[in-house]
Amino acid sequence: MRNQLGKTISLGHGSGGKLSHELTGNLFVRYFNNEILAPQTDSAIVKVNRENLAFTTDSFVVDPLFFPGGDIGKLAVCGTVNDLAVSGAIPLFMSASFIIEEGFGMDQLETIVKSMAEESRMAGIKIVAGDTKVVDHGQCDKLFINTTGIGVIDPERIHISTGANIRYGDKIIVNGTVGDHGVAILSARESLSFESKLETDCACLNHLIADVLKKTDKIRFMRDATRGGLATVLCELAADKSFGIELDEVGIPVKEGVKGMCEIFGFDPLYMANEGKAVIVVAVEAAGDVVSLLRKDPIGKNCSVIGEIVEDHPGQVVLKTEIGGKRIVDMLAGEQLPRIC
Repeated sequence: MRNQLGKTISLGHGSGGKLSHELTGNLFVRYFNNEILAPQTDSAIVKVNRENLAFTTDSFVVDPLFFPGGDIGKLAVCGTVNDLAVSGAIPLFMSASFIIEEGFGMDQLETIVKSMAEESRMAGIKIVAGDTKVVDHGQCDKLFINTTGIGVIDPERIHISTGANIRYGDKIIVNGTVGDHGVAILSARESLSFESKLETDCACLNHLIADVLKKTDKIRFMRDATRGGLATVLCELAADKSFGIELDEVGIPVKEGVKGMCEIFGFDPLYMANEGKAVIVVAVEAAGDVVSLLRKDPIGKNCSVIGEIVEDHPGQVVLKTEIGGKRIVDMLAGEQLPRIC
């Protein structure tokens, strides 16, 4: 196993794709493995006395720190809240720890902290603990943020994070256009300008998801499509399962500006990062109601049914292309755009 990891860490190990999964499975899970960690869901589900808690942690190293529509502070709150929300939990509390490079501007730090405070207030989650470390100039890149989030989860929703109740015929929904965050970071990083303004989709999804869960008990699975994009989430879902996934390329919403940027740089929108998109698997009989509900919210107005769970090609994701062909969608093999979140 050790030889499979290679001798050094590459940027691809942080892509959320194949190398990330190899690193996680062959190293971290191999040494840390226990019954709570084993499912490798976005949030661990732990029981304390009679309460079921969702527990998650994340680190944010995005470059640049400020980008169209957001900054690292907003990103840190949204990423933490969404990991809890897609697990079916109600986010309650989070911590925020800062690793700051000597010489970093106090005004920039205050802007980022204010952004975190505002986003957490709107999401209804409280930042209740934290830590600050300052390192020598050149020992980190300006600012890194680490967070931990805790929420409560109804026992009847514990299956959502694992997809244990998925059935053939279930529909797959995404709540809006994909690839927006990745392209916003790319445009900021390369100082590009466009006729149409491309912004991150960074948003807290907990209120939207709560509305959906109140409406129906037919949600089979949810996951936010961050690093590795939509394709990686679905490949993770199908891996080693008795079902396959079929996607309809025509149904996958992608902004024209995102398509154009991906064509210029040779990227695939399916693998571009998102920070405000949930992949939702729902029983076929409830799909219409879920779509109607999502479209009432600005965060879900561009939602679409993008595919379904099928008996064919178990363990694989197959895309029906716009021209009528089919191709296998695999997990991201290398790194498409590093330091995206």
